[in-house]
This record gives sequence, structure tokens and C-alpha cells, in this order.
Amino acid sequence: MSTVSTTAPARADRPTDPRPPAGRRRRREQQWPAYVFLTPWMIGAAVLTLVPMAVSLWLSFTDYNLFDPPHWVGLRNYKEMLTEDPRYWRSVGTTLLYVVVAVPLKLGLALGAAMLLKSLGRGRAFYRSAFYAPSLLGASMSIALVWRALFNDGGTVTEVLGSLGIHTGSWVGDPDLAVYVVVLLTVWQFGAPMVIFLAGLQQISPELYEAAALDGAGRWRQFVSVTVPMLSPVVFFNLVLEMIQSFQVFTPAFAVSGGEGGPADSTLFYTLYLYERGFTASHMGYAAAMAWLLLIAIGVITLILFRTSRSWVFYADEEGR
Repeated sequence: MSTVSTTAPARADRPTDPRPPAGRRRRREQQWPAYVFLTPWMIGAAVLTLVPMAVSLWLSFTDYNLFDPPHWVGLRNYKEMLTEDPRYWRSVGTTLLYVVVAVPLKLGLALGAAMLLKSLGRGRAFYRSAFYAPSLLGASMSIALVWRALFNDGGTVTEVLGSLGIHTGSWVGDPDLAVYVVVLLTVWQFGAPMVIFLAGLQQISPELYEAAALDGAGRWRQFVSVTVPMLSPVVFFNLVLEMIQSFQVFTPAFAVSGGEGGPADSTLFYTLYLYERGFTASHMGYAAAMAWLLLIAIGVITLILFRTSRSWVFYADEEGR
């Protein structure tokens, strides 16, 4: 008995087409105009942002003073800042006090104004514009100087308080009150977060309030059980923005203190001290190191806010999944 073995004929390898599929080619042809239009922005971002950041990082490890060539000093600027410079820590403390006081007050006033506007019928557009106007004006040096005059000795605010029997003297010249002049100027500019809060309030379904009312909830309970949870993503958004901006406050502090952080360093904010070391004392390497520590601190605090937001920010779309 013979066994016949059959072997399948070897298949010739099919030639592969080195060209990409037609769909991929079509997508590339459709995308290249977008890259062309993005090129100026990418070049601008590299030249105006990335390159200066890299240079400032390098300068933070040098003794650059604007006049002489920079020399590498390693971590000396950072060591001096953290262990040998008491004014640095004073500026950190002043800035933290400002952030802790100004941000909650500003967001609270913005939320209250947004809820008031939502309840209005006629005149909402007028009041919205009136409330928003300080946000357009308050960041200017001229308004900050007017604010300084209002709280100075003989200013309108001190005169009004004096007529009421509250004799405070000059807030600007009082080490215990000067920082609160900057706080009040910041809180006065509540228009931007107010507009964002108003947009968030208008997105809350009236049916939720109706259901809460049927359950016997009063206005306060509706605010706590409906408004706050549904508005928490907007609160989180405003909180992050205001926190980042508050750590970088400069113009009001410069105007109120006359650029010196006085009296007794009570308005020596972080950015004001950075400006003083970099442009007044010409210690640009030290100022660059301060800028990088500020960037790291803001990044860490922002990361903490994002991580902790999981426990208090309510997203309706995620709840329904």
C-alpha cells in the first residue's frame, strides 16, 4: 500500500502596495491646510513662550545681574531664597493671606450677584453690565491709584468711617490694614466670575427646584441641595482661575504700596518682591528662581484642587451613567 502525499503549492507572496490606503491619504490631504494655519501660532508659542521659559530656567541657576555675563552658581539662588532670605518668606505669607481672604470673598460676592441677576426680570442686562464694569477697569494702574487715594488719610472711605465714629486713619499707612486695601480692590472686580456663575445658574433645570419644593424644601434647602451641587463644576472652574490669578497679583500691590511693599512689608506680595529683586536690585538670576518656584507652587496647588474635586464636584452626566 503506497501512501501518496500531497503538498499544497506554495503561495506566491502577494506584492505589498507601499502607498497608504486611499482613506489615509485623503485625511492627510485634508489636514495639511490646518497645520499650515497653525504654523504661525506654533512658531509664536515657541519663540515667545517656550524659549523664554527655557532661558529663565537656565538663568535661575546663574548670578545674572543684567550688566555682567551670567555665571553658573547651581542651586545657590534657591538655597538663599529658602534658608537665608526672611523677606522672601514674608512675601509668601502676605500672598497666602491675600489668596485665602480675597478668593472666597470674591467668589461669594460673584455668586450672590449672579443669583440676584437671575431673579430679576427687567433691567437684567443693565445691572449685568454695571456689575461687570469693575472687572474691565479694576486691573488698570489708574484705578488702583484712585483706590489708594480713597483709603489714604483724608480719603473718602476714611472720612465716611470717621463720620460714623470709626476712626481708622490711613489704611494704606497702617501695616495691619494695608493688605486689605488690595483685597477689597480685588473683591470689587467680581464681574468675570459673576458672568460665569450666571451662565451656570441658567443651565439648572427648574424641574429640580419644583421637585425640591414638592418635598417641602425651603429656599435655603433648595440652595444647598440643588443649586450648590449642580453649580459645583462652575464653582471649581472659577476657584481654579481665581486662585491662579491671585498668586500673580501685581498692579494693585504696586500702586497701593508705591512699589515698595510698605508699610513694614505688609503689602510685599510675591510678584512685587520678584520685581524688586529682578528690576530694582538687578538680581535677575534670583528673580528667575523665584518665578520658577511660583510656577511650581501654582502647579502643585492646582493639582491638589483637581484631585480633591472628585469628592465635592458633582457632574450630572456622570451620575446618569
